[in-house]
Amino acid sequence: MASVASQDAVTLKTARRRAWFQWNEYTLTIILFLLPTVFFMTVFVVWPIISSFELSLYKWNGIDPVRTPIGLDNWTRLLQDQIFWRAFGNNLVVVVLSIAIQMPLGMLLAIMLERAGRRLIYRIFKTVYFFPMLMSSVAIGILFKYIYDPSFGLINQFLKGVGLEGQSWLGEPNLALVAVIAVICWQYTPFYMILFLAALNGISEELRDAALIDGANQPQYYRFIALPLVRGTLRTAVILSLIGSLKYFDLIWVMTEGGPSNASELMATYMYKKAFPSFEMGYGSTVASALFIIVMVIALASLFLTRRFETEV
Repeated sequence: MASVASQDAVTLKTARRRAWFQWNEYTLTIILFLLPTVFFMTVFVVWPIISSFELSLYKWNGIDPVRTPIGLDNWTRLLQDQIFWRAFGNNLVVVVLSIAIQMPLGMLLAIMLERAGRRLIYRIFKTVYFFPMLMSSVAIGILFKYIYDPSFGLINQFLKGVGLEGQSWLGEPNLALVAVIAVICWQYTPFYMILFLAALNGISEELRDAALIDGANQPQYYRFIALPLVRGTLRTAVILSLIGSLKYFDLIWVMTEGGPSNASELMATYMYKKAFPSFEMGYGSTVASALFIIVMVIALASLFLTRRFETEV
């Protein structure tokens, strides 16, 4: 029986492979519609990635027409660069805290809105919660620089009002990264809230009614029925948060520029500093290429592990 099942599986895979390459009356139309996308992806995504790997083999300031080939010296320098590895560690902190904060908070807000139904309060809070996503990261960064200001910032004024000592939130190495992560979570939690809300609204009402009739209360319904049904969306949200946190740049740059003393430095901000202000385009391309490799490996590993976990469950 096992050999028959294995043979059937091989036959099915072969049939699918043949069907994949089968030409029919729609194939030419599909190719024509895909050509613009393939062209722009090649020009603006694939080619820059290849160029970054190529530039990592040169010493170049980005201006001179002559580039000096230096082999793998930039990669050797990268492996010994303590600031890069500190930026990598900061990226991991951003990844862990972003997932740990944004996923539960986004799910909690989605459950609250889903339980509110279609009442007016539902529409009001849905708009209010989603408002941070409508603002640009630059505007949010400038706004929170004023909120975190040690002299007249809103947070320190509140602390002084209740008899506590204010802090230099963006000037202290131990506080800068955490302060920026709090802003990142405030901005992007509504995005995951919308994802989870759409998934929860997609669950059949009959399934909820059946669970409640069988004696399940609301927490039990969400714990044992709703959450398992939306775990595909949860997996997608985790992957998006992970990739976004690894290549995050704009808000960090606006608020701290990686400071103080590289305390909030990320790989993307370090890449920018080396490529443009320092005119080390070759080494900046090396950092960019390393960032691409790290993001790709971690994303593929996370995708594989989450799929395997879902299969086992």
